[in-house]
Amino acid sequence: MATNGGFTFATALSSGAGYAVTIKTQPTSPKQTCSVTAGNGTATANVTNVTVNCVLVPMLTYVTNWVDSNVSVYTGNPTTGALTQISGSPFAIGAHPQAVAVAPNGKFAYIAANNIYAYTIDATTGGLSLVAGSPVAAGLNPISVTVDPSGKFAYAANNSSASVSAYTINTATGALTQVAGSPFAAGASPRSVTVDPSGKFAYVTNGASNTISGYTINATTGVLTPIAGSPFSTPLPTTIAIDPSGKFAYVTSSNNGTVSAFSVDATTGALTAVVGSPYTAGSNPYAVTIDRSGKFAYVTNDGDSTISAYTINTTTGALAPMTGSPFATGSAPEFIAVDPAGKFAYVASRGSANVYAYSVDATTGALTSIAGSPFAAGAGTDGIAIVAP
Repeated sequence: MATNGGFTFATALSSGAGYAVTIKTQPTSPKQTCSVTAGNGTATANVTNVTVNCVLVPMLTYVTNWVDSNVSVYTGNPTTGALTQISGSPFAIGAHPQAVAVAPNGKFAYIAANNIYAYTIDATTGGLSLVAGSPVAAGLNPISVTVDPSGKFAYAANNSSASVSAYTINTATGALTQVAGSPFAAGASPRSVTVDPSGKFAYVTNGASNTISGYTINATTGVLTPIAGSPFSTPLPTTIAIDPSGKFAYVTSSNNGTVSAFSVDATTGALTAVVGSPYTAGSNPYAVTIDRSGKFAYVTNDGDSTISAYTINTTTGALAPMTGSPFATGSAPEFIAVDPAGKFAYVASRGSANVYAYSVDATTGALTSIAGSPFAAGAGTDGIAIVAP
């Protein structure tokens, strides 16, 4: 049944028959944990004391605070989107954490803070515990980190050493080990690294060389090999995101006030500019993210404290400004994330040391500030990652 209230089973039991009421499948939309009280007994009359209790499973949100050198951790109400800091938050991290990524299984978090820090995530509280052997070395000034969809590999873009570091992940402990040959060459001032949904390709934006480095990923070793035609030209790239279908890539250009769209060759990983690209964004666009439906794109504009929002043509990849865009947000917005259910969007506001939260209209993609927003974070709020409940 989908609502609270009484329930009668379709098939009656004979008097004296035993019964056992159990949870066949835990609810997933929204995700809940359900349990049964007084679920066993013998039917001698109508049974009215069996109770099923369901509790919403909160999402977890991790936010890096660059100035304070810590990470704020929140539980998110899956109904309202409101954030509440967990006990022990914020957690101290190495100097100046800039980016955070979470493994697909939700068990481990990885933070770029001069080195790469690995943490186990407490399944009950969301708290962080440093993995043995962590941190591990990266190239100079790693400012972006990502985990591949299989959860086997992690990659970090090293801004000051024109390289990308690659690691294998111990799926039992979360520990990182450098991949043979790592770090791999990238362009000048790599800013952002991502892996496509198939796990076959990795991409790095090179801010000072006006290019995107593309690589194929060895599915066994995690080794990166340049894609034919790489690097791909684009002006002053900052961050990159790939839509859930893996068909399109989107890249912000911070000093150019635009976001560029590319089609992704499913076989080779090569990038080709979408007709009509680049598209106008706000002042100093920084981060771009795509919702799980692949219908909406959101870009934070650091220079004018707004979010440019677009609908995506799922056939061509072209962007069209959304009605109501741009949407106001906190001062100097950095990274933005949409929760896996596509109901809420969260923005790390570096200038105001807050997280701004919005509900997402499922039809139009429009953003509406939720009650209680913004939510306090630390100084220099920067990276953000969400663990699905």
